[in-house]
Amino acid sequence: MTNTPILSVRDLCVDFTQGGRTTHAVRHVSFDIAEKETVALVGESGSGKSVTALSVLRLLTYPPASHPSGEIFFRDRELLKAGDRTLREVRGNKISMVFQEPMSSLNPLHTVERQVGEVLDVHRGMSGKAARVRVLELLHQVGIREPESRLRSYPHQLSGGQRQRVMIAMALANEPDLLIADEPTTALDVTVQAQILELLARLKREQNMALLFITHDLGIVRKVGDRVCVMTDGEIVERGPTEEIFTNPQHSYTRHLLAAEPKGSAPATDRDAPFVMEADDLKVWFPIKRGFLRRTVGHIKAVDGIDVKVREGETLGVVGESGSGKTTLGLALLRLISSTGRIAFLGRDIQAARFKDTRALRADMQIVFQDPYGSLSPRMIIRDIVGEGLAVHEPDLKASERDRRVVKALAEVGIDPETRFRYPHEFSGGQRQRIAIARAMVLEPKFVMLDEPTSALDMSVQAQVVDLLRDLQKRHDLTYLFISHDLKVVRALANEIIVMRDGKVVEAGPAAQIFDHPQTDYTKALMAAAFDLEVAYRGAIST
Repeated sequence: MTNTPILSVRDLCVDFTQGGRTTHAVRHVSFDIAEKETVALVGESGSGKSVTALSVLRLLTYPPASHPSGEIFFRDRELLKAGDRTLREVRGNKISMVFQEPMSSLNPLHTVERQVGEVLDVHRGMSGKAARVRVLELLHQVGIREPESRLRSYPHQLSGGQRQRVMIAMALANEPDLLIADEPTTALDVTVQAQILELLARLKREQNMALLFITHDLGIVRKVGDRVCVMTDGEIVERGPTEEIFTNPQHSYTRHLLAAEPKGSAPATDRDAPFVMEADDLKVWFPIKRGFLRRTVGHIKAVDGIDVKVREGETLGVVGESGSGKTTLGLALLRLISSTGRIAFLGRDIQAARFKDTRALRADMQIVFQDPYGSLSPRMIIRDIVGEGLAVHEPDLKASERDRRVVKALAEVGIDPETRFRYPHEFSGGQRQRIAIARAMVLEPKFVMLDEPTSALDMSVQAQVVDLLRDLQKRHDLTYLFISHDLKVVRALANEIIVMRDGKVVEAGPAAQIFDHPQTDYTKALMAAAFDLEVAYRGAIST
């Protein structure tokens, strides 16, 4: 690795002006990236990381974005003042970018072959058989198995890890000198995350690329970065060699990030407490229909013969990779999808009950979803969102009493009740998740299904939400079904754990036993990927 900068950012400022109001998103940011070097840009949501990266390729919308000051040099070219011709030569050829959410970045109407081939056609004029050969070569290079069978696949037919690999293939199609990876592993399972990190490291070595790696997860940074720049409120507050940042952080915000990890353990439970939720031999099979008459030719066994028992005041953690059946299991337990097998809630068999007969129990069975922005209506104010369940289940409640209950629920989750007349978009991601929790808690339920409630949040916000959930559980003797692929969060909350794969339970038992003495190879792989990322990063974990 040489010390010659391939990219130099100098005194970069980025403002957004809308409705006469100016937001200073990035303030006087400077950093260099040398050839073949990896620089990690780290910070929480809203710190200015992605805006800085998008500025390098001039991908912001101008206006409302503007650059009051700054210079960005790629080799000897100044990009902020460059014309369209220069930018076309640089974008995709010399500098490429991998975005955070591949499902949003890939065109849902185009096949894999067309999307990767388009990059080759636009930048190299390559089409036909030559383009197909190169597309296959790229898909093989990024580790997609049997790439010939994936050429005609659409994004929705691929797993999250496969979609991210296609994005990387597109970014590498023209062998760039600099790759910008913007949170490329945030939405992925821990084992897939490890594979993508190993893939990026291998490709970087093979193609002698420089890498700008953007993330909020310092655990990843330690394994990929040569140098680290820590950002908050649009400014770089600390920079230096990676190991130095980890062993001797100077800034209080850096220390805050390093400490931002869910801690503690689940509250102790009474082993004589009654069971709140039980299931025996639970199955959810989705039929596969083919032919003109749509005959059933097989089944997708999303949940295949699972037993569940959760006591009052206990948390059952359900872990596994995407597609393992975790969420389907939770929805089946709440009778929100059809299933077979016995389901008992508070000692009452609800599987055989008619749907309308279970309505009275709905107030006692609540859900907190993964994406609060998607689960909260953008057209309703927070007071009405949180109070909607009260209007349904307690219609005789006076408006003043309903408002009092809403105020109490918001205060309990740490949201200022005076903000209840605002809309969801006026809150941060962590605040929106607290509002979603308040919506569930306002009905004073006995059982709450938490479906990946922290996966979209920054590390420090994750820790806050975990502490909140633990506090609410102690205060109200709640029973949780906690679904997650993040084992660090599960360890801080769960008393019992079941590990799922392909619709089946591969291991189950007390949390301490599962974490300290996993028995199956699959559970060991999950643990290694979550708690020993360095091993996974070196390629020890493969699925």
